[in-house]
Amino acid sequence: MFRTIATIVAIAAGVPSVRAGTPVEPGQEMRVAANNLIAGLDADQRKRACFPFGSDERENWAFVPKQRAGIPLSDLTPAQRGLVNKLLGAALSEKGLLKVDTIIALEGLLGEMEKRPDYRDPTKYHTSIFGDPGKDGPWGWRFEGHHLSVNLTIVPGKGISAAPSFMGANPAEVREGAKKGTRPLAAEEDLARVLAASLDSAGGKVVFTDKPPGDILTGSDRKAKQLEPVGVAAKEMTAAQQTALKDLIREYAGRFRKEVAEDTLKRIEAEFDTVRFGWAGSLKPGEAYYYRVQGKSFLIEAANSQNNANHIHTVWRDVENDFGRDVLGEHYQNDDHSH
Repeated sequence: MFRTIATIVAIAAGVPSVRAGTPVEPGQEMRVAANNLIAGLDADQRKRACFPFGSDERENWAFVPKQRAGIPLSDLTPAQRGLVNKLLGAALSEKGLLKVDTIIALEGLLGEMEKRPDYRDPTKYHTSIFGDPGKDGPWGWRFEGHHLSVNLTIVPGKGISAAPSFMGANPAEVREGAKKGTRPLAAEEDLARVLAASLDSAGGKVVFTDKPPGDILTGSDRKAKQLEPVGVAAKEMTAAQQTALKDLIREYAGRFRKEVAEDTLKRIEAEFDTVRFGWAGSLKPGEAYYYRVQGKSFLIEAANSQNNANHIHTVWRDVENDFGRDVLGEHYQNDDHSH
């Protein structure tokens, strides 16, 4: 069985899988980690992993099995994989790192279950760096494979975008074998289900259709779009339901370090009364469902409709700032780029 990234780091690379010591500003920590990774690659690996910031590839994200750009884990030494983990750890929380590790481990399990280890390969997770993290201009990076897409855009002095962010799992719950009970996205389902049940029992129109879609509606669109307003607005909820909704939003934001997510959470707090939560499908555990949380500035979607409702997809989108579009616009508007 493939050892997950954090285990490889701790055992083979001799470095911790989580941050230690004095906290460092995450943009600077990512810059250091990216530069160390680039320096740790040979010339051929560097050519495959690095792209201009303006490359079309930067927004070419996906969460399905496919041929990808970037450098895969399979082509890295244990020490180089440790450098990748350092980069992930500069952006993700410990909870987020655990989700990433578990999703990758499940890819190996899926390969065993389907007897297709070449197709469901836990070493086919690719790292790409966009722009030059050694300079003062905007840059970004992506870690991506089946059921996982982590996209960071860093504009020094302006801000950090951590969207789009996708995590999925197949199976959503391991129901037999040594990993029985494993649910990498358990909180994303359980928190939403409790809120939906509370709203439904109170007579709220939280269930907007009995027939859930087969997947998240925005797919891997490069630009997030607003969807039809559905469900119940936060201002129509009780105090306890509002707290439950905030807990669900924080579960998604909490995949990242709080310093990375705090600006987004402040924006959501300012618009919270108009944030809506809607559910499609059955409220019974084990049956197909879909939900979304939508505000003016953000969108969360989750769908568990495939493989007998045991295959979950979740995504966090920033309507204005996917791939850093908002902070980049401010950067180019306010800074002198004539030189």
